[in-house]
Amino acid sequence: MSCKLVAKIAVEKAVYSFDREFDYAVPDDLSAAAAVGKRVLVPFGRGNSRRQGIITALAYEEAEGLKPVLAVTDETPVLVTKDGRDAGSKSYMWVYRTGASYLEKPIVLYEYQKTRNASHPREFLKGFHGICITDGYQVYHTLEAEREDLRIAGCWAHARRRFDEAVKAMPKDQQKDSVAYLALKQIQSIFREEKYLADLSPQERQKQRELLLRPKVEAYFAWAKQNIDKVLKNSKTWKGLNYSINQEKYLKVFLEDGEVPMDNNAAERTIRGFCIGKKNWIMIDTISGAKASAVLYSLVETAKANNLKPYEYFKYLLEQIPEHGEFEDHSYLEDLLPWSDKL
Repeated sequence: MSCKLVAKIAVEKAVYSFDREFDYAVPDDLSAAAAVGKRVLVPFGRGNSRRQGIITALAYEEAEGLKPVLAVTDETPVLVTKDGRDAGSKSYMWVYRTGASYLEKPIVLYEYQKTRNASHPREFLKGFHGICITDGYQVYHTLEAEREDLRIAGCWAHARRRFDEAVKAMPKDQQKDSVAYLALKQIQSIFREEKYLADLSPQERQKQRELLLRPKVEAYFAWAKQNIDKVLKNSKTWKGLNYSINQEKYLKVFLEDGEVPMDNNAAERTIRGFCIGKKNWIMIDTISGAKASAVLYSLVETAKANNLKPYEYFKYLLEQIPEHGEFEDHSYLEDLLPWSDKL
């Protein structure tokens, strides 16, 4: 795998009052630093006249000479009240993470952006070379068309979800005779075969996928193309078939690489905590607060991905960091990374 996350956590004096919590200027080049290996300080924290602020910084460093990494991506809307636009304008929290099969040093990165357009993943992934597992959002396909070193793999869970919704919308006595049900059964059969391959090496998994799954995948797409004209246009079933047919190129990528998962559920699981949280706090006040939230969630989710309890991890960091003074010597930080065997 090719991307090494270096998380720098430091204690620094804060001069902001309590009512400006998280109102720190986060550099705009965070994404570029994550992708191409530049180091950048990203402060966040809280401070007041009685207590010095705790400033946490993330720096990302791309390891040299290693194999291109798998990235899994997703995004979710968020409201930021003071972003210079009309009230209710949607902003987005993007999430990028290593593939679920990359267990040695899993990394999760959140990034706040005002919009959902292609410029954001284009900038974030500009130093990334490999396969990116995504949903069917067109901007990712645009990026693939622009580059020779980036490939997009589709998400079978999204393909399945459309038929699941179509079946549930039908009367029970009509479900099993429907095209949507037949599509759902075929996709479930592919997932079921894939489940049996979970413990294999990537090389052996790819061989078994070619042997066992490719015939089912090819049969499904042939069947979908034969049946799309037999259902009502723009119905849930038609949209499901149309989605699969349009995504065929991307949905087949997993067959060619044993490390590529069938879905981007790893990213969806990672972003779920943020989605649950925003139901409680509803909105973020400022852009600086949104960027600080991205840093916080990156730390928390990377800790969780490395089987750490975030509270205990943060507590340990805040106990250990002051023992090392300011920024003169960073060598001790290796021992504080989420995957360190000294934790």
